[in-house]
Parts: sequence; C-alpha cells; structure tokens
Amino acid sequence: MFIAMNRFKISKNFCHDFERIWRERDSYLEKVGGFRSFNLLKSAEYEDFVLYASHSVWEDEKAFRAWTESEEFRSAHRQAKAPKGTYASHPELETFTSIL
Repeated sequence: MFIAMNRFKISKNFCHDFERIWRERDSYLEKVGGFRSFNLLKSAEYEDFVLYASHSVWEDEKAFRAWTESEEFRSAHRQAKAPKGTYASHPELETFTSIL
C-alpha cells in the first residue's frame, strides 16, 4: 500500500470555497489502475489558516506515479481553481509506503 498526502494551509476566509471546489470537481481517480481510496481531511484551525490534507491510497508507488503522469491527472487539475488568497502557503506533498 502507498499513501500520498497533500497538506494545504487554507486562509480562514476561503475554507468554504476550498471545500466546494473539492466537492464539485471530477477527480477521475476511479479510472486509474491501482487507486484504492480518497479522503479530504480537515484538521486544526490556527490563527491565520485551517489545515487540510488530501489523502489517497494506492496499490503501490508505481500506481501513484502512473496517475501523476496520466491524462486523468491533467484533466482533474485543469478544473476550477481556487480564488486568489485561498492558499496561505504552497501545498506540501508527503508520501508513505506501508511496511506493516
């Protein structure tokens, strides 16, 4: 199992827009081999931002890398963009390989 997470620091006034964009977009993930599941997670609220994470589970790293190079990936990321000021900083990608 392979997990890919993007952590997003979202400016407090833009949380509703950020969640709406994720809720309404077509991810195309189900069309990609090796995809297992996806969640958008909301965490703690800080002084200037709210922390979110996209959490996708894959059969293995090879399946995830194939997704990032696919037409489905490009289609998913061509969709609606968040309004200027949404992101308090650049998203941070973290990946994990299951060992147990």
